[in-house]
Amino acid sequence: MAQVLEFKLPDLGEGLTGAEIVRWLVEIGDVVAVDQPVVEVETAKAMVDIPCPYGGVVTARFGEEGTELPVGAPLITVAVGAPAADGETEGSGNVLVGYGTSEAPARRRRVRPGDPVPAAPAEPVSANGAAAVKEAPEGPVPVISPLVRRLARENGLDLRELHGSGPDGLILRADVEYALRAAQAHGRTAQAVAEPHPRVVAAAPSAAVPPAQTPVRSSAPVGGIRTPLKGVRGAVADKLSRSRREIPDATCWVDADATELMRARTAMNAAGGPKISLLALLARICTAALARFPELNSTVDMEAREVVQLDQVHLGFAAQTPRGLVVPVVRDAHARDAESLTAEFARLTEASRGGTLTPAELTGGTFTLNNYGVFGVDGSTPIINHPEAAMLGVGRIIPKPWVHEGELAVRQLVELSLTFDHRVCDGGTAGGFLRYVADCVEQPAVLLRTL
Repeated sequence: MAQVLEFKLPDLGEGLTGAEIVRWLVEIGDVVAVDQPVVEVETAKAMVDIPCPYGGVVTARFGEEGTELPVGAPLITVAVGAPAADGETEGSGNVLVGYGTSEAPARRRRVRPGDPVPAAPAEPVSANGAAAVKEAPEGPVPVISPLVRRLARENGLDLRELHGSGPDGLILRADVEYALRAAQAHGRTAQAVAEPHPRVVAAAPSAAVPPAQTPVRSSAPVGGIRTPLKGVRGAVADKLSRSRREIPDATCWVDADATELMRARTAMNAAGGPKISLLALLARICTAALARFPELNSTVDMEAREVVQLDQVHLGFAAQTPRGLVVPVVRDAHARDAESLTAEFARLTEASRGGTLTPAELTGGTFTLNNYGVFGVDGSTPIINHPEAAMLGVGRIIPKPWVHEGELAVRQLVELSLTFDHRVCDGGTAGGFLRYVADCVEQPAVLLRTL
């Protein structure tokens, strides 16, 4: 006789207390194998596939796509010991993909991002396992993201009236937001909506939520698009707010002539072998500077009232992704050469863009390198990535007039800035660190003397 087991949202580690359901990978009635992923969730740090430790038949799912669940809340129930699940009834106890001990299951129903998604979601199930009331079918609408569907549903927008701007007419979040803005503007004024997006048809005013049904807070302006501070955006907001509250930061900066560094990189890449990235060279300079000024590779323990100087350099680097700003961490950066750093930067950047970074790859940094020059700007005063003690900022490298060897010349200049926690050191240490970095940028041979 089958036994029904309940699988709860596991503790994903790194202090995470909950997650949002992004996509169900199984339906009620599906047969699942031990360690087969059953749901994709978004935590405050990454997208994670949750594998089920039981093999059997799915009898219930708890929570619709877009629902936030706390750790310990039920995810699914599985009937184990049923004839269809013989041989798969023993649980593994694993909670994260990649940590399993069993062989890969023969049958997986995982939905990949590029696969077609049914227009109507699977029948939702309430927390007690009973079927919830079905919504009206949406029809064959070209939408992949459940978050886009939810945004349209919550605002009363009929997706069938939109033409998506994505590949093959795929409806994107930007299309829905544009349609909502257009419909709202049309509802507020007697004039027709101005020139619509060339590939988006705005919904009629009646499709938008009437003003009387729009939740409005007395202290906030009426109208506009509200974006919940949750997931990655919420985690960034919490961390930056905490950094501003707790860290008395200061910033110093210097202009540096990067002409010789750029020439050195060109020569290295012309010699054959794997290409070396500029970010990797800057990271190598950072680790050498931290070896000379270890106070900046530390954290502050206010409960013990101690500055904790760290032995290893786990270098974070700021990366802008479709999901927002993330800071992947290169472990043991001090022990890597330029080639190894280049490869690791490339791997983590690709994973961040695809939303596949693990929580462990987004935490544990001891120092951050922020190359905001890729945005075409020269300087910045970034907020320190709490609980770290410092961040090096690098602006764009552009040709400018510069006095070189006593004569005016056009050189490749870059602005470097260091934001540091004034509790861990004074300006002399911070200035010495930044001056050493600038010296290495201007004369890469200085770096060779420290290797």
